[in-house]
Amino acid sequence: MARGATLAGCIGVWALAAALTAVAGCSRAEPPPPIAPPVKDQAWVQLTDRGAEARLITAASACPSATVGGAALPMQPRAGPSADFPLTVCQVSLPKGAKTIVVAGQTLPAPVDTPKRIVIFGDTGCRLKGADVQDCDRTNAWPFATVATLAAAHHPDLVIHVGDYYYRESPCPAGRAGCEGSPWGDNWASWSADFFAPAAPLLAAAPWVLVRGNHEDCDRGGPGWFMLLDGGVAPLACPATAAPMAVDVGGLTLYVLDSSATNDRQAPPNLVAMFAAQLDALKTHPPTGEAWILTHRPIWGLTPVAKVGPVGPLEVSLNATEQAAARGRDLSAVAMVISGHIHHFASFAFHGDRPPQLIVGTGGDVGEPADSPKFIQGPVGLDGMGADRFGFDRYGFLLLDRTATGWVGTFYDVRDKPIALCRLTGRQLACHAAPAGSQKKP
Repeated sequence: MARGATLAGCIGVWALAAALTAVAGCSRAEPPPPIAPPVKDQAWVQLTDRGAEARLITAASACPSATVGGAALPMQPRAGPSADFPLTVCQVSLPKGAKTIVVAGQTLPAPVDTPKRIVIFGDTGCRLKGADVQDCDRTNAWPFATVATLAAAHHPDLVIHVGDYYYRESPCPAGRAGCEGSPWGDNWASWSADFFAPAAPLLAAAPWVLVRGNHEDCDRGGPGWFMLLDGGVAPLACPATAAPMAVDVGGLTLYVLDSSATNDRQAPPNLVAMFAAQLDALKTHPPTGEAWILTHRPIWGLTPVAKVGPVGPLEVSLNATEQAAARGRDLSAVAMVISGHIHHFASFAFHGDRPPQLIVGTGGDVGEPADSPKFIQGPVGLDGMGADRFGFDRYGFLLLDRTATGWVGTFYDVRDKPIALCRLTGRQLACHAAPAGSQKKP
């Protein structure tokens, strides 16, 4: 979620630059980003509305062949090298039922017909934006690598990332040892540091479904997103909205919707129309079984804006644009909406005809100052409907296991300790704190 620096914060961080340079607002002359590290071959499998595909980032100028089921399949170039991305991105569609996949010497996880275990998280990058700074070099301050390693050890069949990969928007402040020398800007060095390097164990463990976040909008990391991770057959040029995808995973349809540009507080008609067009995927590609909506900004959520003593945080409702687009629309086929954007865990089980909302923005970026690791639960009102809310602010990931009657979820923190338990049966979602002292793994 965006956490803009104030003018006072900018002045505090850039006092020397302000004394030497005429500054308008918070603008300044930026030093060049560090030289990008050598590109190492990085391969993974991701699911799209066309099926599964293998992708490869390589320093080579030509794409190799993938070996799938013992047969060679030539990979096609997705994007070539540029000043900011001195690499080649390759891709190849995988035949349904592929069991063995080898790309550039890396054995990749094959998609399973019916995923039984799914890892979910989002908002994973390390924040460097003016005065708003994380210590990217310290795992206790930026734990995404820990989250990815622990999640991989649970052997998921599928990983869902609900958006916000790129956070290194400005240089590490001078003298800040925790992020000294960090890359910044929408370039390969930043994307490697923010996502590909820490995610490597989990990229090797399971195929992924990738959702565009607001940090991948065209004012931030849009070009990198479209080149590297977007599910489209070819990269789009900014400004652009990613096309909605209906991804089938064994009878479960995942509707991947682009909410990167929706407005949290207002509902401008053009943005309402844009998200309404995303929701139209439910009509053009109706589900044949269970369906979830995956979109970065939650349609319904509460974000803390101020601490109010023992009463708890003062919260405001999100997302005005999406709520306007969804209002009056038939969402009866949707069993759950899954999002990130707010950097905590939250579930909302509504009292009326509305799918539950799950928020898992817990992958590594800093939370809001008013948020709390304490469990918050009880009735709330959202967009004219009551709901039972449960939530907390901690780093970690949600593991969903398929059962005969639905899904059972466990949220694990950065110690691999179960913190919360969830159950989804039909459209009924119930989450609560795990029993004290629980260390049991599924």
